[in-house]
Amino acid sequence: MTDTPITLVHITTVPGSLGFLRGQIGFMKARGLAIEAISSPGERLAQFAEREGVPVHAVPMPRSITPLADLMALRRLVALLKRIKPTIVHAHTPKGGLLGMIAARLAGVPVRIYHMRGLPMMTATGWKRTLLSLTERVSCRLAHRVICVSHSIRQYAIDAGLCPAEQIVTFHGGSGNGVDAEGRFNPDALDPATRATLRERHGIPLDATAIGFVGRVVRDKGLIELAGAWTTLREQFPALRLLICGRIEPQDPLPPAVLAMLQDDPRVHLIGEVTDVPGYLMAMDILCLPTYREGFPNVPLEAAAMRLPVVATRIPGCVDAVAEGDTGLLVPPYDAEALAEALGRYLADPALRQAHGLAGYARVRRDFRPQAIWEAIYGEYRALLAARGITACVPDMR
Repeated sequence: MTDTPITLVHITTVPGSLGFLRGQIGFMKARGLAIEAISSPGERLAQFAEREGVPVHAVPMPRSITPLADLMALRRLVALLKRIKPTIVHAHTPKGGLLGMIAARLAGVPVRIYHMRGLPMMTATGWKRTLLSLTERVSCRLAHRVICVSHSIRQYAIDAGLCPAEQIVTFHGGSGNGVDAEGRFNPDALDPATRATLRERHGIPLDATAIGFVGRVVRDKGLIELAGAWTTLREQFPALRLLICGRIEPQDPLPPAVLAMLQDDPRVHLIGEVTDVPGYLMAMDILCLPTYREGFPNVPLEAAAMRLPVVATRIPGCVDAVAEGDTGLLVPPYDAEALAEALGRYLADPALRQAHGLAGYARVRRDFRPQAIWEAIYGEYRALLAARGITACVPDMR
């Protein structure tokens, strides 16, 4: 066995996905790993480099299916990895995983990890579903270990023949990075005036009940059903408000009529993308995530940490994030009527909202500590390195 300096390279398609690694980078650096990151160019990549104190490299990688651009990105990745000579490549998201695993294999990287954070094929059809399924199989086959963010997605991947059961693992209760319920998402640590300040900024009465959504404003997140449920609920609850926090994206857009309805309603507040997610959760009373597809959605856990009940869809990923009937309510996807009924239960019963919010708060603190996830990933690094005769130059700090 040889002692080798360990260089870990994270690869993501877009720099915003590097937010999945908040806190984890410092944890791994404290254990002696030299860390670098590769993602598409953008302001968030520079922000990540400054915040985490690690070198970053910009390689354009479109999220959509773009064969020529993907081949160019692959060529750049291979050249970059040959120059960096990492010991571990840890690639995230479907496109980042595919390009990262192929490039790492071609560059002769000793340890290759694919982090399965979601499966777009689940809502795709026809040739696109076949192609996406093939890319997942390639990513899994080229990886030495596949880490999956949720138990339900892991089982889906096994059942669909994407990955052998012995190769894919989910740590603890799942999630990509746990939730910082002691710090960032701790309602007791935030300024109590935050709720009033944000509501005043957006013209929301302090005594109004507010349903909230946090995420990309696209069809795939169930915004059509949320808009449909809203048309029912706004008549039943005249003081009700709807907060939508997220960027309106051109890819997978909402139907123009749905978007126009939301924009024209004075009781709907389209906030746009926000950086102060804890503050805006504090301004809400219920979180709603009527999404069609997830790996493991972070927002329901973040909302639970802020003592909010959650209404989400009964799909893989969400069933791990929400304990049905305890921390929230689950409804079928694509069902605006069921969504309105579940939200209406909470609107009509403040005591139930409070009970489920408190149960979610306790569950997140008990089962989704970030440090537990980081320790499990670090242990996986060490095991994979040892299997290849590589000993990290740091003591075992688990």
